Amino acid sequence: MKRILLAPLCAVALLAATASCTSNGDSVDQAQKTNEARNENATASTEMGDLKQDKLDFDSEFMTKAASGGMLEVELGKVVANKATTPEAKQVAEHMVADHTKANEELKTLASQKGLTIPSSLGSDQRDVYDDVTDEKGLDMDKKYMEEMEKDHQEDVQLFTEASVRATDPDIKAFATKTLPVLKEHLAMVTKMKPAVENRK
Repeated sequence: MKRILLAPLCAVALLAATASCTSNGDSVDQAQKTNEARNENATASTEMGDLKQDKLDFDSEFMTKAASGGMLEVELGKVVANKATTPEAKQVAEHMVADHTKANEELKTLASQKGLTIPSSLGSDQRDVYDDVTDEKGLDMDKKYMEEMEKDHQEDVQLFTEASVRATDPDIKAFATKTLPVLKEHLAMVTKMKPAVENRK
């Protein structure tokens, strides 16, 4: 009797462990896996089908990364706007919240129209940045924020530039192309104001 029960119990334990891993996993990776499964079902098992799937996967990966990055800008921006000790960090944070809130809504609408899954919480990379900045206090937080915003927007400009060229879906390509100048403006703003924050004592 014990042997008969052992197999089902192991299966239940394995399912529980798998669910636990999934719930603690990276939200960006989870969203992309869902999209990749959808893309695989939507394309034929042929060489042309594989090529089409690769293009669909690129589009959905761009959307999942952009969604998590946009959430970081808003969530972190709200904290820094309230706690910043320098006018430069406060101004940048308020600017990020305003612009990225708008872009995030456009991205959510677009993802819904395309039937794509996007993360509803920060991915692990963005969570690390959020924690690194909010763990600091006072002027140190401002300096860390400006440093991370410069790095983050350099990566964003690269991501959106690539999507504006490579995205297959015309609406996703248009979104990337439209948002890119805003991100470049953010990067220029941060780069210009960062030295003033760094030089404060």
